[in-house]
Amino acid sequence: MAQVEATTERIIAADAETVFDALADYAGTRGKVLPEHFSEYEVREGGDGEGTLVHWKLQATSKRVRDCLLEVTEPTDGQLVETDRNSSMVTTWVVTPAGEGKSKVVVSTVWNGAGGIGGFFERTFAPKGLGRIYDTLLDNLAAEVEG
Repeated sequence: MAQVEATTERIIAADAETVFDALADYAGTRGKVLPEHFSEYEVREGGDGEGTLVHWKLQATSKRVRDCLLEVTEPTDGQLVETDRNSSMVTTWVVTPAGEGKSKVVVSTVWNGAGGIGGFFERTFAPKGLGRIYDTLLDNLAAEVEG
């Protein structure tokens, strides 16, 4: 099993604290900015950053649905880590200042991929698909926090 990684980044015209707070707001903003690939969204514990437990189903393709139960930690300033209790998937969000009134958001998801030919296709296509999903999420986030 090889590790699969999908990474997307975006500059958003809002300060880093505002963007981070919106991402960490699982009880409010996060549910609003998720694209249609996410369903059954539910905050089960907490709701604001560290200590949150959140559930959703992620439909990456027409045939591939992941049932995710994510524990949220904040190991460093500007960083949210979502660790899936149901799989090897870990998503890390990093928000840093990017000039006056702007921030850079980098989202990276890693997981242990399948072996064999299925794993080859997963490593080849899954990062691009997940990248498109995150692009939409970041578009929605930018619309929520900018100006």
